[in-house]
Amino acid sequence: MGIPMKLKIAAFALAALAASTSAFADTERLEIVGTGDGMEALNSLGTDFSSQNPDVKIVIPPSIGSGGGIAAVGSARAVLGRVARKLSDTEREAGIVYKPIAKLPSALLAHPSTNVQGLTAAQLVDIYEGRIANWKDVGGADMRIRVVRREDADSPFIVLRGSMPGWKSIQITDRSKMATTTQEAIESVREVPGAIGFGPYSRALEPGLNVLKIDGRHPTDEGYPSSVELALIYTDGTITAPARKFVDYAVGARGREVIASVGGVPVR
Repeated sequence: MGIPMKLKIAAFALAALAASTSAFADTERLEIVGTGDGMEALNSLGTDFSSQNPDVKIVIPPSIGSGGGIAAVGSARAVLGRVARKLSDTEREAGIVYKPIAKLPSALLAHPSTNVQGLTAAQLVDIYEGRIANWKDVGGADMRIRVVRREDADSPFIVLRGSMPGWKSIQITDRSKMATTTQEAIESVREVPGAIGFGPYSRALEPGLNVLKIDGRHPTDEGYPSSVELALIYTDGTITAPARKFVDYAVGARGREVIASVGGVPVR
């Protein structure tokens, strides 16, 4: 007597579920925690890496900042971290390894309603210090400038302070909105008419935002004055084989191609 069709279907479903569960169990989830800078580049790297290594799923969780990533890796709560600042002497002495993978230009972003495509470095300082408060004063629309800033210790602000002309001793206007993450800063500019803010450049920013030229240079142009270095961090005592493989991939030829495809400058 043959096996009833319903039993055959049930057996097939159970076998498929078992195979699926087995495949899921064999896939290692590798989270890379830390800065909100360069998330598009890291997501692209993760997708490409996993397409070649289906047993490893790369996950880029929401930002906890460079400091949060360093703390997580240093305490062995995370195998890999992502940072947008150099390590301190204390952090290096604690055994944290720093592997730079990309230079990400620090882009100045404006809401399209401003009708402004570029500023001089001097105009930018005057806007952030509050001396210029209307876009019409720099050739744009007659509307109030709404400044979006970051905390002094955040890597994008540190980079601008250290590299953008006039930012070394800048005193940002009190009439500004504080954004605690890169994603919040970008979304604030995207959503608020008249807004200006900053964050690491990627091609994904271009739709729906004005990526401003500074002194005639776009963030991807030679001579653009400001960029942040994106790096992976780990400790030799806790790094796993899949994590080391991802680091090698990110600094290798294939990883450099992916970084360049999203508007970053690979570190060689």
